[in-house]
Amino acid sequence: MPRYLLSSHDGFGLGHTRRNGLIAMALLDADPDAAVTLVTGLDPNRAGLRHPRLNVIPVPPLVKDEHGDYRSGTMSVRDAVGRRAAVFNEVVSGWRPDVIVVDRHPYGTFGELRHGLLRARLRGAALVLGLRDVLDEPVAVAAEVHGGAWEGVPEVYTDVLVYGDPAVCDHEAEYGLPVTPRYCGWVVGPPAPQAPEPGLLLIAAGGGGDGGPVYALGASVLRQRGDWRGIVLAGPYAAAEDHEHERLHFVRGAHDVETYLARSAAVIQMAGYNSTVEALAAGLRPILLPRRSPRREQAIRALRLANLGLADVVDPDADVSEVTWLLDRPRRLAPGAAVAAGIGFDGADRAAAHIAACCMETAR
Repeated sequence: MPRYLLSSHDGFGLGHTRRNGLIAMALLDADPDAAVTLVTGLDPNRAGLRHPRLNVIPVPPLVKDEHGDYRSGTMSVRDAVGRRAAVFNEVVSGWRPDVIVVDRHPYGTFGELRHGLLRARLRGAALVLGLRDVLDEPVAVAAEVHGGAWEGVPEVYTDVLVYGDPAVCDHEAEYGLPVTPRYCGWVVGPPAPQAPEPGLLLIAAGGGGDGGPVYALGASVLRQRGDWRGIVLAGPYAAAEDHEHERLHFVRGAHDVETYLARSAAVIQMAGYNSTVEALAAGLRPILLPRRSPRREQAIRALRLANLGLADVVDPDADVSEVTWLLDRPRRLAPGAAVAAGIGFDGADRAAAHIAACCMETAR
């Protein structure tokens, strides 16, 4: 029985755990004998981690606020980090995984995974680091990968996967990555087979903790455009009801995001990894209002997708009339446009296949 352990740091939204969850499900679907455990600080119900064979182990959350500082509910960050380290070590020691997949930070947010990873590596486990398509502005990432947070990565990790393509961001060229990664395409669930409803605007901001400007912009657009109605997908950290009116419906805790995207004629959203790729996979040309701090990741992603002709970008202080004008432009992509630009949507299956191959190598 191959054993896979996936660890997600939580960050501000749901993306890190969502990627690992999709890869975990791809592993389980491909191999009926596989055993998969996912360690995360997110509520499994919020993150859509629903699979009868997926074992989810909770740890105290580490959630980043709008200033880039971390918090952990009523627990101090120090205590949360200590507990996360202890749980991870317990799983590694007791379960003895064949492969460990870590999302984004090689040793965890504050190094809490380091001891467990080294123990697993000494036992012969394969270690796989997964990175999203865009990390941050190059100067910031270069300082990170050449600092203590990445010390020993080429020796400790057996593989590095990028959930994207160099056509959008070349990690070696832009970040000076000290390893040669394998690009496996964007990790996203399958789009829903539904036709769009004319005049339906979807408004989304991932986890929602800093989604206020997006919700406000969407509500303002609908006040000017009586021929449109809207749905707000309010993430678990959202406080969006202040913008409610008669043509704006709020949905919290939705697990079928793909269905809402398929139904929508247009979408206004932030430019986080998951929501943006889900919109593209649904055939939408999203209107993006990216977050610009504490990291530049979303702004960079939005600009590059706009340059590829796959999205439109508006500034935080954009005039509402600019957005209403965009609603009258084609909001659906031509068939195959994303793939032609280098955006592939089979990243979960490709990543799972490579991770499974790493497991076979450890068994030899």
